This record gives sequence, C-alpha cells and structure tokens, in this order.
Amino acid sequence: MSRAAYDDIAGWYDEALRSGPLGRFQDLAISIVLDLVGEVEGRRVCDLACGQGILSRRLARLGAVVTGVDISRGMLDLARRYERDEPQGVDYVRGDARSLPQIHDEAFEGLVCNLALMDIPDLEAALRTVARVLRPGGWFVFSITHPCFPTPSLGWTSRVDDELEPEIPDYFAEGFWRRDNPEGVRGKVGSYHRTMGTYVNALARAGLSIEHLDEPRATGDLAERIPGYLEVPPFLVARCKRDLALVET
Repeated sequence: MSRAAYDDIAGWYDEALRSGPLGRFQDLAISIVLDLVGEVEGRRVCDLACGQGILSRRLARLGAVVTGVDISRGMLDLARRYERDEPQGVDYVRGDARSLPQIHDEAFEGLVCNLALMDIPDLEAALRTVARVLRPGGWFVFSITHPCFPTPSLGWTSRVDDELEPEIPDYFAEGFWRRDNPEGVRGKVGSYHRTMGTYVNALARAGLSIEHLDEPRATGDLAERIPGYLEVPPFLVARCKRDLALVET
C-alpha cells in the first residue's frame, strides 16, 4: 500500500475534529449514522476508513466489538494513541478498502463508513469488499458529502439582500476534484465526485440493498457558519442490507 493522502494532514485533521468546524460537521453526520445503525451491543462491527477512530470509539462505547480499518498510517497512529490513553477494545488494522485480504469473508454483522467513500478512487471495488466481509443480511451504514450538494463547481454567492445562494453546479462532471480553499479538507486532499445514480447502481451491483436514506439539514453552529446548508443537505446518509446471495461480478 502506498502513502495515503491523509498521512500528510493527520495531525491537522485530528485538531480540526477536536476544536474546529470540522468537528461540528462530523458530529451531525455521526449522530445520524448512529441512529441508522441502531443496537450494536455485542455485535462485530467494522468501521471502514476509520481515520483517527472517532466513530470507532463511539461504537465501542455502545458495546460493539469494533475493528477499525484505514489505509493511512498517520491516522491509525492517532487512533491507536487514543486507544492506549482510553482503552475501548478497538482493534485497528491497516488496509485498503478496495480489497482487505486480511479480513475474512462474512466477518462482520455490520459495517459503517463515515464520510469516506468519496475519498476512495474505486467505488465498485470498495462496495464489493463491504459486501464480502458482511454476513448475509448484515447492515451497511454510510455517509457521504451529498452527491448533489456540493459538487466540484458548487459555491455560495451573495445576493443583493446578502443572503446566500448556490451557484449552478456541473453535477454530471464525475471524477477527482479539489476545492480552492487550502484550509479545508477538500482543499487539502480532494474528493471523487459521483452522481446519485452512480452510487445507487454500484450498491445494487455489489448486492447491497438500500433500506433508508437521510438528507439532514444543518443546525446550530454549522448552520450559522454555512447558512446555505439550511437550504441544501450537507451530506447523504444511508442504511443498506447485504443480500442473502451476493450478485456475481
């Protein structure tokens, strides 16, 4: 495995979660992810692309037996440091979400992937991995930056009355992109934009059936910081179920 993009920003990212606006963004996403996950006590759960372990630790506190997986050594170093300082029983493994040969088939009852699928260049391979390591009937809950808002060309412009409105995005321009803002996550590591149809069809091909979708409206500090997120959802959250028989690929 090659050096991951998040290795270069691991310390910055951890600090931004603890004391910056990124933490408020993550808090909203994680609260909805956990609502869709439901009861996890005693269940084997994988946190795919776990980063510095913020969601892994939450799941462990709820009683789950958690394996956190990430490709970034820097992020895993932070996650393991948190585990040493406050043991939760989380097992952290370095692995590429596109294959994970070190994880055996049907290892987990549930899998979460929080705000990370858009970081992975091969969506189809990642979702096949998700389906492979889930038990038949197992659940998959993920959150992503919303496929419609933002897109590579979406920004916020001021109207005459000083309210914010979105610029018209090029929704169909799939592929890697990077924000102009060098101080944000997407300015530092970029992202892979995909349409809603691309996500839904890739899930179906992997044998993952959508059970529920959520498109939250921002509240509190996040809404004050980016008022446009009162008009469009900042991200999409979904709960899926692994089909009893996987689709042949």
